[in-house]
Amino acid sequence: MENALIIDKLYKAFGRDILKMDTDSDILTVMVSHPVIHEVIRFLKENEEMNFTFLTDLCGIHHPDRGLPLGVVYHLHNLTENIRIRIKTFVTVADPTVLTITNLFSAANWMERETYDFYGIIFQGHPNLKRILNVEYMDFFPMRKEYPLEDPTREDKDDRFFGR
Repeated sequence: MENALIIDKLYKAFGRDILKMDTDSDILTVMVSHPVIHEVIRFLKENEEMNFTFLTDLCGIHHPDRGLPLGVVYHLHNLTENIRIRIKTFVTVADPTVLTITNLFSAANWMERETYDFYGIIFQGHPNLKRILNVEYMDFFPMRKEYPLEDPTREDKDDRFFGR
């Protein structure tokens, strides 16, 4: 199956909700608007021509300098033709809600919990969305780039040794 066929089918099914396609890298990357992410993944899984029946990975990303800074990246695999696809969707920090895909892939359960735990992305409809690796009373999301990289009050560090 060629990337052109996948792109054509996605554009025919979702039109304006396909925001961007990238065929320059080793894997086809499709950016979609967040309200349709569940339907796009359902289409890729259940359409007999697409047949992306394996969820390889699901993770969060944070790009604070963008208009929609929080994102979810899905990696799907068509096992019969050995083709992979990357699907991305982005949301705001004020409303970090994405529909769950646990009803499509049971493996998404813990992946979505981990993404919530580290990035604060809420997966609407998730059966048990709570922290999975961090303590439940933690009041921040540690993978967000919201804090300075270094403690400006440190006195024990001499920048001369670090080429600054």
